[in-house]
Amino acid sequence: MSTAKLSLDGKEYELPVITGTEGEVAVDVRKLRAQSGAITFDPGYGNTGSCKSNITFIDGEKGILRYRGYPIEDLAGKVPFARVAYLLIHGDLPSEQEARTWRRELTQNSLVHEGMLKFFDSFPVTAHPMNILASMVSSMSSFYPHDAELEDDEHIRANILRLLGQVKSIAAFSYKKSIGQRYMYPLSDHSYAANFLRMMFATPTEFYAVPKVLEDALDMLLVLHADHEQNCSTSTVRMVGSSGANLYASMSAGVNALWGPLHGGANQAVLEMLEEIRKDGGDYKKFVAMAKDKNNPFKLFGFGHRVYKNFDPRATLLRKASDAVLNELGVEDPLLDIAKQLEEVALNDEYFLERKLYPNVDFYSGIIYRAMGIPTDMFTVMFTIGRMPGWIAHWLEMRKDPGGRIHRPRQIYVGPNLRKYEK
Repeated sequence: MSTAKLSLDGKEYELPVITGTEGEVAVDVRKLRAQSGAITFDPGYGNTGSCKSNITFIDGEKGILRYRGYPIEDLAGKVPFARVAYLLIHGDLPSEQEARTWRRELTQNSLVHEGMLKFFDSFPVTAHPMNILASMVSSMSSFYPHDAELEDDEHIRANILRLLGQVKSIAAFSYKKSIGQRYMYPLSDHSYAANFLRMMFATPTEFYAVPKVLEDALDMLLVLHADHEQNCSTSTVRMVGSSGANLYASMSAGVNALWGPLHGGANQAVLEMLEEIRKDGGDYKKFVAMAKDKNNPFKLFGFGHRVYKNFDPRATLLRKASDAVLNELGVEDPLLDIAKQLEEVALNDEYFLERKLYPNVDFYSGIIYRAMGIPTDMFTVMFTIGRMPGWIAHWLEMRKDPGGRIHRPRQIYVGPNLRKYEK
């Protein structure tokens, strides 16, 4: 095993070096404090590896994203979301029989407990759907077995199916509740994506056929959002789960983390930005100039990415999908027109090209959701539905890690020194 050397206060320390299967290199500092009394300082954990994982690989410089070794380009738009969820959770793509069984079980577990349905009446109509979703997921702990001493593989599998099956139902029901419509239930002959769209937009008074273009677009969106390595919400799931918290409590924590505008709320922020531009007269060039002005606090949402320094492979796929959806639906929307104008600027303006500020997944997902008729405040909920299998996969991986420990970061104290209390 290779080592790295650290020189501190005249002493030298050898630290093990770990190399991942894709050549990623990490310096193992687990014994650094015990040996030297020093800790590492890394605000935001941007250079800290919190775990070993075999779920997702990202190379931000090369624009690579792979689930369990499969390039995202080979999955999105080609493999149904339910099968990708199976891949993330079980490690391999399902056989045809396994896929049929998995899909049937997800549909059978889509029915929300009748006792939980009463909770919807307690939320005010102004409640954000993410708040409702986080609360409902957390409440599932009260309705389904989760005792740590009883949680064998079968109990965990049952709870996973309930969670994946019901998360889309809870999301659709929260929307139906907000507009005063009756809840619609899933059908066994519909795909995961088609069932969600039906539960969102169908009514008891007439037949509703899910448009194929919308089903395919949503299926792709869910696959693209299914996992993204150790981001804020996934790290939160692992952090909470490391305490021994059950599946539902850990997933609820992930929902709340994803809610933030700098994370899952970014696609909602994109549409709110477009609305701001529209209300100001639609002069997008004015806002581009504001974004370029370093003295102006205005920020264009939906451009650039913290991990991808070249291009976001998810955005490349969604750009094509957005064109197909808009063309087939024939949608006329001033916000979407502004979005396309901004996209044109970002792909051709030297300012954006030099800084690699390409339209990202949040930019295009917001456009597609808008065209599909999904309300803006539901955008982050859609992200959550897609990300749920990734969170579950990480929770399972963390739980099975024989060297797992409760997460407990250190800090550098910068407060007052010892002070004497005087009456």
